[in-house]
Amino acid sequence: MSGSRCQRGQRGAVAAQRGLAALVVVLLSLGLASCGSSTHTSRSSSQTPHTSSQTSPASSTTSPTVKHAAHAANASMTTVRLTVPAANRSGVFTSAHRLSLPRGWTAEVWALVNAVRFETWTPEHDLLASAPADGTVTLLTPRTGNPGTPPAQRTIISGLRNPQGLAFDRIDGHEVLYVAESDEVDRYAWTGAGVGTRTVLIKGLPDTEPAGDDVHELKDVVVGADHTIYVDVGSSSNASPRDSWHGIPRASVLAYHPNGKLERVWATGVRNGDGLSFAPDGTLWTAVNERDQISYPFHRAYGGTSDAYNHVIEAYVNNHPPDEIARLTPGRDLGWPYCDPDPDVRTGASHTRFRYTNLPFTRDAQTNPTGARLNCSKLSRLQVGLPAHTAPLGFHFLFGSKLPAPWSNGAVVAGHGSWDRHPPRGPAVYWMPWSQSRHTLGAARVLVGGFQEPNGSRWGRVADAVPGPDGALYVADDQAGAIYRIVPTAHH
Repeated sequence: MSGSRCQRGQRGAVAAQRGLAALVVVLLSLGLASCGSSTHTSRSSSQTPHTSSQTSPASSTTSPTVKHAAHAANASMTTVRLTVPAANRSGVFTSAHRLSLPRGWTAEVWALVNAVRFETWTPEHDLLASAPADGTVTLLTPRTGNPGTPPAQRTIISGLRNPQGLAFDRIDGHEVLYVAESDEVDRYAWTGAGVGTRTVLIKGLPDTEPAGDDVHELKDVVVGADHTIYVDVGSSSNASPRDSWHGIPRASVLAYHPNGKLERVWATGVRNGDGLSFAPDGTLWTAVNERDQISYPFHRAYGGTSDAYNHVIEAYVNNHPPDEIARLTPGRDLGWPYCDPDPDVRTGASHTRFRYTNLPFTRDAQTNPTGARLNCSKLSRLQVGLPAHTAPLGFHFLFGSKLPAPWSNGAVVAGHGSWDRHPPRGPAVYWMPWSQSRHTLGAARVLVGGFQEPNGSRWGRVADAVPGPDGALYVADDQAGAIYRIVPTAHH
């Protein structure tokens, strides 16, 4: 399943999705998607989140954005040999591997960074990469005139506690770097070639909770145009009732003043919202790992049982609940653990097709059987679902990047892959189109795949994907300890 244990990145990979092959074909043909970010501020935004709930009706004429989305949905995929420079031929890369990419794209192992997790570009167009397991942040400098050559790299911060999220901002005319550790957010003066003075800006974030059964320690951080700092705080359990840590609610996204003071709890019911990014309209969005081992929530026959209500059935668990891509308007409740998004076209049917946009919520049979905990029918519908146990991590809107259209008119998210699904959900980078008229994302499609072998074994697990200043996509793989440079063609 998707969950927290896979988010923490050091669990052993399980593997392949044989029984899911038909669904993958559907996803590829429909064009299911994910999110990306801009070059300088891949974890910041030039727009401030606003509170309007969106929705101008779709235009009656076909806009360029719609045409681009249709083009992307129909882009054919092919398998491409992963190029490995001699300097990077070690570990898993002593063997040949192939990736699934849009036709005409290429892929290479750009850099080796142990346990690499999240990425962001510096103002000087160098790449920063976090490694929670090593407690480090690494600076990677592309080679002038030859961006495909392995970069120069050096560790610029070490000794941190599970660093993951990275974000730049400019305060009083000076660049600063935010680093989200598992228990705090640090702000560093940026020197142009590294970091200067460190300030522990936000202290005492929920970290290890001994009473929790499924602790989510790692954090992401993004910064709005008004310098508000947004931090995700994962749940301490798979699906236990909500809790807090010294007054800080878990399963939430928090908004902080630039001085480090908590301004408000921006959103709740966010089980594990590791990916945070700002949309073109300025709204804050998140990518969420949903719960595992959900029980069947209807008094109906399912899986050979005449009344399957509250039974944990593998066939149902494999596709429920979907992971989430959601707009976080102030005060939004995403429902966890009391309400679950439902992807069924025929609700509760064993052979239903699935839809992954504008999803309703259903009561969780284990935590909210009567609806007394939370009225699921009153929750705003989920904008986008990802196939259950995708385990989304790094998430970015791509507007302002140099990726060619139609890809720049959308977002990417790194699916880490399931940790206990049977058969496993494979790791992949997904892309989603943005509708300018409706201010929302469309269904996701696989953009980069192939990390999982047909026998179920994995040689890699993607954790992040950010667009580079050269128009390529840089994909972090925390299992293989690598950053891939994915080069698109403007003609596909």
